[in-house]
Amino acid sequence: MDESMILPEQVPVMPLPGALLFPHALLPLYIFEPRYRQMLKHALGHHRMFCVALLKPHCADWRSPADFFHTAGVGLIRACVERSDGTSNLILQGLERVRFCSFEQDTPFPVARIDIVESCDATTVETEALGEKVLELYANLKSDGRQLPQKVDRYLSQLHDPEMLADLIASTFIHDPLRRQRVLEESSLNQRLRLLIRYLHDETGNMAA
Repeated sequence: MDESMILPEQVPVMPLPGALLFPHALLPLYIFEPRYRQMLKHALGHHRMFCVALLKPHCADWRSPADFFHTAGVGLIRACVERSDGTSNLILQGLERVRFCSFEQDTPFPVARIDIVESCDATTVETEALGEKVLELYANLKSDGRQLPQKVDRYLSQLHDPEMLADLIASTFIHDPLRRQRVLEESSLNQRLRLLIRYLHDETGNMAA
């Protein structure tokens, strides 16, 4: 995250089925429901930030904060285009992992007080080795035609930030939302990379099957 950018104490929350927001990743969204139009207006009028939270598997929609996970990604609205019918297209850029401490508002959209989930594990020799393994598995995906956008791919080839690597690869190549949630919730960088290696093995194994 930009060092000069300070997160507010509380932000709106958009619970969604199957969607998560990782730090460094971009998430395109189409805002059409009246409650989320209100949420967007609130966000644009304050800090241009909101959280995307994953709905729990048994929930088609949410009725209370118990229906979605409380570790989520907070993002900054980088671009927003409002249409003549009141709907909007926007690009949300992931900033940080956060945990919801409490809710200041439940309806028409949640507003949560947030704490940043800090990564533990300083970069070690083990971290670097795990990062190299992730890059190796990503190379296997590339050879099968699955690739990040060219600019990001070029950036990753020179990347020395294993945390950013883990977030970008998890957000793009791990298809199971609950697995992505598990990676998002993990505060240990080394354990996050281990999870990613296990899940990427499954992805590449499935392709070979």
